[in-house]
Amino acid sequence: MASASKSAPASASAPASASAHASASAQAHAPASASGSASAFAYAPAPESRSVVDIAPSYGLFIDGEFADAADGQVFKTVSPSSEEVLSEVARAGAEDVDRAVKAARRAFEKWSALPGSERAKYLFRIARIIQERSRELAVLETLDNGKPIKETRDADLPLVAAHFFYYAGWADKLDHAGFGRRTTDGNAGASPRPLGVAGQIIPWNFPLLMLAWKIAPALATGNTVVLKPAETTPLSALFFADICRQAGLPKGVVNILTGYGDAGSALVEHPDVNKVAFTGSTAVGKAIARQIAGTDKKATLELGGKGANIVFDDAPVDQAVEGIVTGIFFNQGQVCCAGSRLLVQESVHDEVLHALKRRLSTLRLGDPLDKNTDIGAINSAEQLARISALVETGEAEGAERWSAPCELPSAGYWFAPTLFTGVTQAHTVARDEIFGPVLSVLTFRTPDEAVAKANNSQYGLSAGIWTEKGSRILAVANKLRAGVVWANTFNKFDPTSPFGGYKESGFGREGGRHGLEAYLDV
Repeated sequence: MASASKSAPASASAPASASAHASASAQAHAPASASGSASAFAYAPAPESRSVVDIAPSYGLFIDGEFADAADGQVFKTVSPSSEEVLSEVARAGAEDVDRAVKAARRAFEKWSALPGSERAKYLFRIARIIQERSRELAVLETLDNGKPIKETRDADLPLVAAHFFYYAGWADKLDHAGFGRRTTDGNAGASPRPLGVAGQIIPWNFPLLMLAWKIAPALATGNTVVLKPAETTPLSALFFADICRQAGLPKGVVNILTGYGDAGSALVEHPDVNKVAFTGSTAVGKAIARQIAGTDKKATLELGGKGANIVFDDAPVDQAVEGIVTGIFFNQGQVCCAGSRLLVQESVHDEVLHALKRRLSTLRLGDPLDKNTDIGAINSAEQLARISALVETGEAEGAERWSAPCELPSAGYWFAPTLFTGVTQAHTVARDEIFGPVLSVLTFRTPDEAVAKANNSQYGLSAGIWTEKGSRILAVANKLRAGVVWANTFNKFDPTSPFGGYKESGFGREGGRHGLEAYLDV
């Protein structure tokens, strides 16, 4: 597939040590249930080829349609979490670079916002089609830089990325009919909704390309220009997206990508010429951003942490519920803000559900994320692994009973076995704090009212799940849950037409759907 980076020297092939590690990992992490017994079928690894993506040895900042070095020349390295291999060297943006990018976005805003919506839509449609054409390349890149299994980036992330650009391309020429018409002082419909200006956007490392799509697609559709800062541990897919913008012929300055650390993000939030701040990440940083923009006229969307409750009633189909529990907490190694990290099981089926869940976890395959058979990939960074480990140790110290799926962890990279805690109460740290890893806390309840009370007893309010065969129970319980998204007999299902966001310390504002447009419009 076409890529502008192919002209530069690329480190596309894995070193011999990494290949040997991948082979050893594939053999070591066969399902635990198969260990110790002869099998008629030997495990056959199915690794995706790294040769489909060319990673240049270094990348600059993407400002005003061109790649450029940071003003002070600073750089940092991005590392593959599964092997600790250095993938590339990336420019580190500072305050001067933020100012250059915002000025470029402001210049581009005048012409971009003046384009008819149908013309902006053409660019978005073009970007969506290029993403589809380069989806295999981008999926491999995301897996290398993030550590998540290739089957997740290939089958979940990339289709959703393209879908968001397609969806918002369709909205670009229909904003006058979206119900956002500005009102005059007498309450009558006034002028059409207008774009805000320059959007400063900061995205996390757990879904780098998907979070980029969630933010850039509605911003461009509504006529805004963008300065986006990806997470420092996963900068590559955003830089490849910059190449896609050039490939699509997007006017210079409409999208600018600044790789760097928290200081760059802070400078972007504080810049006086930024009209809108969109952030996805930790609650602590979200609170800091809210303090930074207090007293200004900047609009903000904050999508923060979560501690989602996954409620299993006694009439739920156990096998289906177990699959939903696994998807809810072990998808992307539990590094999901809306993960179902609190499992609430009705007492009468607790033992049955727990037995089935442990049996299922023993079949999960942990290892090389590029292997299409892998279920559990690597933790994103050494820092995140240390946080997960510390919280798990706290859970044990507080008296909760830990069980981890039997598996051998690779010697290189950042890994954590799928883990669950039983004997958990609402007072345990593992039931209150967001762990952001493959760790599940199991609690029990007797009545629907108790389930709702325990589910809502959290500082967060981002997501929840309900498992039952009774539709009336689904509706009754869902209406009482204080969560932005409630799934029924499924979990972690996303669609660009559906709004997503939370309550309480999970943030405010909505992304996705028609609601995601309003955050970028003067209404």
